[in-house]
Amino acid sequence: MPASPGRPGRPLSPSPGRGRSRAAPPSFTARGSRPAPELPSTHAALVCVALPGLVISDELGQLTGRGLDGYYRDGRRLLSRCQLRVAGREPLPLQARMTGADGVRFVGMLRMCQAARPDPDVVVERTRHADGTERITLRNAAPRALRLPVEVALGTDLAELGTIASGTAGPELPATVHDSGLRWAHAGFAACVTADPPPADSLASAGLLRWEVELPPGGTTSVELRVRPAGGGPLRAAGSAATSAPARAAGDDPRVAALLHAAVADLQALLVRDPAHPCDTYLAAGAPWRCGMAPAEALAAARMTLPLGTRLAAGTLRTLARTQLTGPGSQAGMIPGPRRDVGPLLPPGCTGTEATLLFPALLAEARRWGLPEQETRELLPTAERCLAWLRAAAGDGPYLPDPQPAGPVRCETQAHAWRAAQLGADLLDAYDRPGARELSEWAQALRTAFRTDFWIEDHGGGRPAAALAPDGRPLPHLGSHAVHLLDTGLLGSGRLAPGLLDKVQTEHLARLLGGPAMDAGWGLRGLGAKEPGHNPFGHRTGAVRVHETALAVAGLAATDHEKEVCGLLRGLLDAAEHFDHRLPEMFAGEQRTAGSAPVPHPAACRPAATAAASVILILTALAGIRPDAPAGTVTLRPVRSAPLGELGLTGLRVAGAPFAVRISRLGLAMVEEAADGLQLGV
Repeated sequence: MPASPGRPGRPLSPSPGRGRSRAAPPSFTARGSRPAPELPSTHAALVCVALPGLVISDELGQLTGRGLDGYYRDGRRLLSRCQLRVAGREPLPLQARMTGADGVRFVGMLRMCQAARPDPDVVVERTRHADGTERITLRNAAPRALRLPVEVALGTDLAELGTIASGTAGPELPATVHDSGLRWAHAGFAACVTADPPPADSLASAGLLRWEVELPPGGTTSVELRVRPAGGGPLRAAGSAATSAPARAAGDDPRVAALLHAAVADLQALLVRDPAHPCDTYLAAGAPWRCGMAPAEALAAARMTLPLGTRLAAGTLRTLARTQLTGPGSQAGMIPGPRRDVGPLLPPGCTGTEATLLFPALLAEARRWGLPEQETRELLPTAERCLAWLRAAAGDGPYLPDPQPAGPVRCETQAHAWRAAQLGADLLDAYDRPGARELSEWAQALRTAFRTDFWIEDHGGGRPAAALAPDGRPLPHLGSHAVHLLDTGLLGSGRLAPGLLDKVQTEHLARLLGGPAMDAGWGLRGLGAKEPGHNPFGHRTGAVRVHETALAVAGLAATDHEKEVCGLLRGLLDAAEHFDHRLPEMFAGEQRTAGSAPVPHPAACRPAATAAASVILILTALAGIRPDAPAGTVTLRPVRSAPLGELGLTGLRVAGAPFAVRISRLGLAMVEEAADGLQLGV
């Protein structure tokens, strides 16, 4: 079920358990799993987010109580119905437009006179915000004064979002008159709507608030509704506390500025405070389905947003450090996380494993970007326990096994483990902590074995296996999991950790990722079009996942495969235009043709943390920004072909200070703003 906004929730055990998996090979999954309820699509909905507040509307502007429509706070629907009638009629909708990540504006009209003329007599504007406020403004556009009765019909079921999504929400609750509005209560919870100015009449049995307004020609009047939990104050969204200047982009391609602006707004909207430690914030996975803590996604998103500053990374790391498993047992040192469905070709994966491996990698890279020394030392013991778990789980073998008994050895997991070992050893060595040498030696053994065991030779030059079956047989399907082999990590002096593949294997992988089987023309498919089981709408078997496409762009840029970079990058930018520059978590991987558009995925979150953070990763990868704050240097290695032409990035942060860089049309980089004393590395 969707998690409640703003609530980290109780961590799920990383031990094998039920997941929302589809049919899979009998050797990997059990029979008899019950199908999950169908989630209603929200692609066409206008979703305003300022967690823990959320409001979902359709383009007509009226909240009718059907589907997911309504105002939400902490995952509970406070108001499901808000229907406006002026002079007994609903306004004719003219326009619905998002004003930001947290607001939407609706414009409608009414004709009041009998004369046959096309002009409106009354213009109705409704502005709706995720903080629980709605302002209704009426403007008289007629040449005479108007006296208008205004009614707002309200109602709610006070249902949880998960209950609504499963189609089991109850009927509307009876209302009572409360202060200058209405109140509803059920099972110890209550919500209210108050109005300013107070209504002339309130009819609780029908959920009606009424006003009588008089408008001179050209005159306006407004009514503001405030939706709150009973006894609760105004919403205080974590994103509203952001004080640093937002990152901005400018250059030859005008789409980049709009895309970055939308991404930063979505990231701020998805910020959530740890209730027990309000100073620590992290990113919820996405709205409306996953508004709580998802450890692996939160760490991945925080890592991609390091160019915006290290505060989010620190808050995410501290929040998850408090969930780390301790005590005896094989799971000691893990960051708990639930199972994740990875499609029918493999059993569900363990996001706890991924989060545990991401923790030391994020801490090591955050230090390079400028995480203060005190905070790094504070989090170092948790990272050491993560790395100790890695070494214990791997044992004497070269690979990190699957936590599920008799599970496959996954390609993606080995890539995460390799990066954690490389960056973790670098981190331990920097603080003279024991274990760095053992980690490096194990990582080298992993690299040597991987290049042989996971590489499948074929007439096209070969490909990496998706996994090794329990009997050691490589599973050959080609999918976006392979992009993690290109995602290595940042070491000192602007160096990148070496990849698991050698140079020739990397070239073959780059060619495969840029080929028509993987590149849908809008981004990278989750599973190659020629692979058995390919489904353009499959969330792991063919849909384009924005995060993995961004990892591919960044990894290909770092390994100088600029032709493939240009293809994937331009496809994703073109797709973003069709989504009003607010990229969803994923969309269908149907092949692009002339005049076509990317097809939305019905279960995708929009906004989504990893999708929004991917924009930051892509743009900074094009600039090739590689800082080493402890050494006081930053290295720039931009993509030489400058696929977006001239590109300027401002509002970034390196070593705790503002940072700005400009890439010329010739692919040359120039620092325009930086911290005092920060030197340009070679």
